[in-house]
Amino acid sequence: MQLARAIDDFTSYLVGERGYSPHTVRAYRSDLAALASFATQRSIDDTDEMTLEVYRDWLWSASQSGLSKATLARRSATAKSFSAWLSRADEQTIDAAARLRAPKPDRSLPRVLSRDAMDGVLDSLAARTLDGEPVALRDLAIVELLYASALRVSELVGIDTGDLDLDRRTVRVLGKGNKERVVPFGQPAHLALVDYLQRGRPALAARSSDGSGSSAVYLGARGARLGTRSVYGLVSKLLLDVPGSGPEGPHAFRHTAATHLLDGGADLRAVQEMLGHASLGTTQIYTHVTTERLRETYRQAHPRA
Repeated sequence: MQLARAIDDFTSYLVGERGYSPHTVRAYRSDLAALASFATQRSIDDTDEMTLEVYRDWLWSASQSGLSKATLARRSATAKSFSAWLSRADEQTIDAAARLRAPKPDRSLPRVLSRDAMDGVLDSLAARTLDGEPVALRDLAIVELLYASALRVSELVGIDTGDLDLDRRTVRVLGKGNKERVVPFGQPAHLALVDYLQRGRPALAARSSDGSGSSAVYLGARGARLGTRSVYGLVSKLLLDVPGSGPEGPHAFRHTAATHLLDGGADLRAVQEMLGHASLGTTQIYTHVTTERLRETYRQAHPRA
């Protein structure tokens, strides 16, 4: 089979049979496009020519170009999934990439804001809402819910009005692998949401020319459903002056919420369920965060540290 066609069929399989999200499928397609480009440079255009050596050379070339260990690990996983699918679909007699290995990604701790820093971010947003400006009301409702419910940004922008239960203070979201879960939120997020839904969202919805954002909770300045890029832009600006290193995206609030929950005594499995993690091991990274924070406090405060 032609390699280009195989990649198209594989990504269709990811959508139709595996139910992967558009974001995940784009990541697979991006990696496989890089693989196809590498293969073309070596006059390879058929899946029968995709040997273990080709996959290994591709990863080695990527490592020489300076790609991170995390990216190499992701590309390795993509290649292994693609090769396994080719074997199951009888497009290759063997799974050529079954023994493919990539360096393990560095295990870095996520960025976590202190409680004072988080309060400062929320207070600054609340101050902007005093004149009732719709975007300011929306921005406060975004960050309050991100922090209150530890949502992924894709889950946040996918929320429809029917997913909110304001009486019970819960929100239904669709997470990775199309897994649905119901997540609670607190009184401050409830107040911000009600204020936005009553005063901000109607004003934004009125700007829509085609009603494209009619069911979405969070709307953009033109009335359409808000995109993830806009949320990234909002959060990165908010975190510019906040002490700390690491990524400045919406995941910082998710990390912060999870860590603060554990700091407050929440059960690890309850946090796992709230975050929508398939594996408890993924959630355990936040126990390392709390341990590191304790060590830092100890080093700074104890006279014999």
